[in-house]
Amino acid sequence: MIQIYHNNRCTKSRQALQELENSGQPFEVVYYLEAPLNKAELKELIAKLNIKPFELIRKSEKIFTENYKDKTLSDAEWIDAMVKNPILIERPIVVSGDKAVVARPTERIKEVL
Repeated sequence: MIQIYHNNRCTKSRQALQELENSGQPFEVVYYLEAPLNKAELKELIAKLNIKPFELIRKSEKIFTENYKDKTLSDAEWIDAMVKNPILIERPIVVSGDKAVVARPTERIKEVL
């Protein structure tokens, strides 16, 4: 089943959700801010995205600019930061099977459908 890691306060996330609704395919919405990912789940998601943990960080978030901007952390430390502060996770993320994309722009969803 397709999943979207969604933050309803984010315009891009709402656009991606609409794109999935329009696709007619069944999907599940994961509200990752309400039910944060644990370390194992986040590692699995990053593996499906085929990126480094730092690439999943929202660098415009206040938490990042105040606490992490000038730091050089290991992959494990970035994962810990995202587990502790899920708002740092870039969104929206769409997962289908063993593939995932950060749906920015929204058209990237087609890469996993």
